[in-house]
Amino acid sequence: MAKPKIRVLALGLVREGDRIFVSQGYDSKKQETFYRALGGGVDFGENSQDALRREFREELGAEIADIEYLGGLESIFVYNDRQGHEIIQLYRCRFVDRQFYETESVTFQEGDREKLAIWVPISRFRSGELKLVPEDFLSYLD
Repeated sequence: MAKPKIRVLALGLVREGDRIFVSQGYDSKKQETFYRALGGGVDFGENSQDALRREFREELGAEIADIEYLGGLESIFVYNDRQGHEIIQLYRCRFVDRQFYETESVTFQEGDREKLAIWVPISRFRSGELKLVPEDFLSYLD
């Protein structure tokens, strides 16, 4: 079995008023739905801001602008009974195309999986009704 590796991610916080645009995930072992900012892996030799732009293009066909670095997060977690470890470069950004603000959800492909990105009121995460990962992400919404 291969030695587990730390993944480096670039994630984008897209906010409009009291809502954020997030990807919905599901852990089948825990039978738990969770939400995470959109983005993805940083390739070797790639700047994290460039990776963020690339991931939004690949996943949503979307251009982003006003990209501002917010900080770094470290996330150690268990997903589908497997240990994960991620270093996250977190950015604030906005969609160039206003249509993304006018739609409630977008279906997209991530590898061979179909995923859903939706607008969610921040209050649903703060109340604990919905789970936002990593949990430290909430502190960037104040």
